[in-house]
Amino acid sequence: MLLRVAESFVVDQLSRAQFSNPDWALGFLERRAAGQPLVLLDVGGYFAPILAALCERFSGQVVGVVEDTENGHRRYERLGKLPCPVFSVARSPLKQPEDYLVGQSIVFSAEAIMRSRGDILHGRQACVIGFGKLGSSIARTLHAKGIRVVIYDADPVRMTRALSEGFQVSANLPGALAGAGVVMCATGNLALRADDFACLREGAHIVSVTSSEDELELDAVHDVYHRSPAGTHVTKYSRGEHSFYVMNDGNAVNFLHGASVGPFIFLVQAEILAAVARLAQPTEPGFHEVPDHERRAIARTWLDRFGQAP
Repeated sequence: MLLRVAESFVVDQLSRAQFSNPDWALGFLERRAAGQPLVLLDVGGYFAPILAALCERFSGQVVGVVEDTENGHRRYERLGKLPCPVFSVARSPLKQPEDYLVGQSIVFSAEAIMRSRGDILHGRQACVIGFGKLGSSIARTLHAKGIRVVIYDADPVRMTRALSEGFQVSANLPGALAGAGVVMCATGNLALRADDFACLREGAHIVSVTSSEDELELDAVHDVYHRSPAGTHVTKYSRGEHSFYVMNDGNAVNFLHGASVGPFIFLVQAEILAAVARLAQPTEPGFHEVPDHERRAIARTWLDRFGQAP
């Protein structure tokens, strides 16, 4: 898909580290769009730390930002006063189908990787860290497969919700990890920190729903554990008699199998375009959402095209 896009548009190989440097980011934007009005489409809040500098120093105008993810939404929230309008689709009802299906794809990919090593999910207890949109979908998918699931979430409100849905919950993270043969990390806020890895059950498999640096503090244990390949997309971490396995270097496993959610992705993409259209009009700095009547129009159009039985 990226190769097809590159046939018609300029596609640059960029990294998160590059955009953490405001001087580098500003130089890149000047080379690509000097003096022009600019909308930043963000998937993870990567522009958040440098947004003020870009708005102040860019030769054109940063008209605004459209953010797609919950992690990114939180990063912009933490800025407090925003220097430009930020439209977020992260908490839109049109994104809920995608979140539900991404949870299913996470479980599919984790099981596919385990089966490629001659292993399976069944017979293992699963720990899901984080009972938000993705974590709850993962938990329900695992439960539907007949796998025992234990939930841990730092938010007591989410813990009560997990209990109401029939899941076992743990009052603390070490307790949740103790019996888990597979650990699904779905917080976007360092589900496992350096000290937590020692609490993992021997041979546990670790699965992430997002980028490694957002979910796992693996860099802190690289000097403590020996790392070795343990199959395709699996790394074994071992220290003495303790070992665990990390899938896809701690990054989202579903991207290994395309991360497809079918035509439901068009709901989110359409709302992103609607947000860009709104930024074409004068908009005050701060957080904004696409209004409900536009979301309903998107949903009706989508249903007309994709909602009919074949």
